[in-house]
Amino acid sequence: MSISNKARSEAMRRTLVEAARSLFVEKGYADTATPDIVARAGVTRGAMYHHFEDKKALFRAVVEHEAAAVAAAIDDTPFSGGNPREALLEGTRRYFDAMTSDGRTRLMLLDGPSVLGWEAIRELDERTAESRLRAGLEELLDGTPNRGKADELAMLLSAAFDRAALAIAGGADRRSWERAILALIDGLAA
Repeated sequence: MSISNKARSEAMRRTLVEAARSLFVEKGYADTATPDIVARAGVTRGAMYHHFEDKKALFRAVVEHEAAAVAAAIDDTPFSGGNPREALLEGTRRYFDAMTSDGRTRLMLLDGPSVLGWEAIRELDERTAESRLRAGLEELLDGTPNRGKADELAMLLSAAFDRAALAIAGGADRRSWERAILALIDGLAA
């Protein structure tokens, strides 16, 4: 059975993304050269440029893959009980679990905004995990004075999650940060 061109193309893209990811984590974006990527992937430069316009486009694909993995981790198991507060707390735990993947914090929260720009990262957040956060906040805030403010509050809370993930990656106590996020959530619903 022959493999279709589409399947080969997807496999090549996956190989390039995986090779680039490992190098971006090891060396950082700035210190990773395209010859390093193609050598790690075991492909030619032509193959890389056939699938990605340049190193930045390949980096974007890596960061998009990471953001999708975080969103999938948050959505992986259905929330129990129908309690918006508990759902947000469970989402918090899942976010922090997902961010422990080796190099993910660096890729998404440090190099991502630096290389791709704040607007690109905001748009990516909006398409992935932040939309889930906003939905949870809308439910939590229904009937409170903060009703109708889910968009702005999701953006602010998302920034708090990211700062917490950076602190945790730097060795801070995760449980302490979970409690701080919960205090923010409780304060919004008061």
